[in-house]
Amino acid sequence: MKIKRKQKKRENGTVLVVGGCPDYVGAPALAGMAALRTGVDIVTVCAPEKVAWAINCCAPDLITKKFLGNEFDLTHCREIINMSQNYDVVLIGNGLGIKKDFVLKLLRYIKKPLVLDADALKVINLSAVTNSILTPHLKEFEILFTNSVKKKKFYEEDLDTNIKNFKPVTGDNVILLKGKEDHIFTKHRMHINKTGNDGMTVGGTGDILAGLCAGFLAQTKNLFESAKHAAYVNGRTGDHLLKQRGYSFIASDMINEMWRFIK
Repeated sequence: MKIKRKQKKRENGTVLVVGGCPDYVGAPALAGMAALRTGVDIVTVCAPEKVAWAINCCAPDLITKKFLGNEFDLTHCREIINMSQNYDVVLIGNGLGIKKDFVLKLLRYIKKPLVLDADALKVINLSAVTNSILTPHLKEFEILFTNSVKKKKFYEEDLDTNIKNFKPVTGDNVILLKGKEDHIFTKHRMHINKTGNDGMTVGGTGDILAGLCAGFLAQTKNLFESAKHAAYVNGRTGDHLLKQRGYSFIASDMINEMWRFIK
C-alpha cells in the first residue's frame, strides 16, 4: 500500500484517540504511538486529566487533551465531538472502561471515519455504526455478535458460521477479527492475515493494531485496505521480535520495530 507524502503539517493525516482511565493508562498511549508510526502528522489523545498527564510523561510525541475527572462521562462529549471535526479519523475505546451512553453519544454525532476497539466494542449494536473499522478479539466478537445479530446463535467452536451469520449486519463497516489468523471481512469481502505468533497474546498488541488501523485510514480513507495492512504490519513486527527476543518481547517493543514493515 503506497502512501504519497505531502509537505504541509496535517496534510499527511491526523488521528484523535479517545480512551484511558486510571487503570489503563498505557492502552491509549500505545494506540497513539502506533498511529504516529504509520506516518500521520498529528495524534491527539483525549483522556481524563491524570491519565493524560501520565501519557505526556511516557510518550512526549503525543498531544493530549485533558478532561476533568478520573473517568469520561457525558459532559465531555460535546468538546470531543467538536474536536473531531479537525481530525481525519477518530479511534475510540482503548482503556476506556465500560461507558455505554458516552460511546453511543459519540457515535451518534461524530461524522468522521472511526476505529472502534476494546471497551467500545462491548456496548454497541452494529446498527449504530457506519464507516468504521472494528477490531474485536474472539470474546469481544461474541459480545458484538450477541448485541447485533438477532435470531442467530453464536457457536464458540464454529468461527466460519459465526462470520457468515454476522456478515449481513456489517453494513459499510470492516471487521478485523483478531486471532491466530486474523479475519478481515465486510458484507462481501474476506481476507485472512497469517502473520503473527503466540507471543502476541501479551497485553497491548491489540491497542497497537487499532492505532495502526487509524493511522493508515487517516492517510488512505480506505477501510478494508487499512485493516489488511494494519494486521500484516502488526503480525510481521511480532514475528520479527519473536526471532530476536523469543517470548520476552512486550507491546512497547513493537513501536520501535514496526518501521521495518511499513512501506
